[in-house]
Amino acid sequence: MNFRSDNEVGAHPAIIEAVSRAFSCGPAFSYGADEWTKRVEQRLRDLFEKPDLAAFPVATGTAANGLALSCCTPPWGSIFCHPTAHIAAEETNAPEFFTSGARLYRVDGPTGKIDAQKLADALAEPVYGVVHFPQPSAVSVTQATESGTVYSPEEIATIATSTHRHGLKLHMDGARFANALSAVGCSPAELSWKAGVDALSLGATKNGAMAAEVVVFFDAGLAREFEYRRKRGGHLLSKLRLLSAQLDAYFTDGLWLANARHANEMARRLSSGLLGLKGVSLLYPVDANEIFVVLPDPVHEALKAGGAHYHPWPCDRPGEHAYRLVTAFDTDPAHVDRFLSIAKAA
Repeated sequence: MNFRSDNEVGAHPAIIEAVSRAFSCGPAFSYGADEWTKRVEQRLRDLFEKPDLAAFPVATGTAANGLALSCCTPPWGSIFCHPTAHIAAEETNAPEFFTSGARLYRVDGPTGKIDAQKLADALAEPVYGVVHFPQPSAVSVTQATESGTVYSPEEIATIATSTHRHGLKLHMDGARFANALSAVGCSPAELSWKAGVDALSLGATKNGAMAAEVVVFFDAGLAREFEYRRKRGGHLLSKLRLLSAQLDAYFTDGLWLANARHANEMARRLSSGLLGLKGVSLLYPVDANEIFVVLPDPVHEALKAGGAHYHPWPCDRPGEHAYRLVTAFDTDPAHVDRFLSIAKAA
């Protein structure tokens, strides 16, 4: 009963097989000139209904975010994001490093989402063209958020309107983009560039890949420097088909959405079962595959004794303790049911 993180699970068999095939067929062109990398870019153009998009595989989400943002802002720029965003809280100043100095500005909002009005007010500050201030350059939203919630296309469009009004670029950290897409039920295009997103860090690692992310530029002009930045940053793999073969399998026959759909369904099954218990409550709505839940101490102790694994989470409710549970593409329904059985008995 491991609900610690979707980073802890293995990889989907189809993706493992795809990598094996890519490396058992003999030599292939290096540094992204291979057939798998070209095929991934075409798959993404078809999926996102954008024939001119540019796509670049990288191995980690941190690199995807940092490199994407480095193409959206100069070193003297500023990036607006939610305080809980991965780029602000958990990437060890990687955006500042890859941008050679851009500053992060936190814009708060409930349930992990940027408050659109607070953002509009922050972007309206009279700092443009004033040499003494960082120049607003980009906004970054996380989809799904670090609170497990999902922006609707309309919410993204509202943020994009303020962003583009001032000439900034909108970046999306889509480490769990597939989970968000499954939750909303719209097309990939409607949840990204049609809503105003300029650059997307599209994750696969948390959803069945070994280690694979891809930076997608819907504004092709932003991609001009990416190849050089990726190489300079040490993230251009010589055998890039190691990443691209994973992504090729990931986007084939809807595997990415099937994986996300299962993870989301397990989260709903788990959260709905817990909510029927006395003393249990949610910190945030369960939109995707993360659950933030308050558990009574006897329930928590029984679950830990029964072999359940999950993380404690900050809680500002006096006398209560909260925890994060994450489901994944391969979460066993029997493990969910056993977890609920122990919790109900306690």
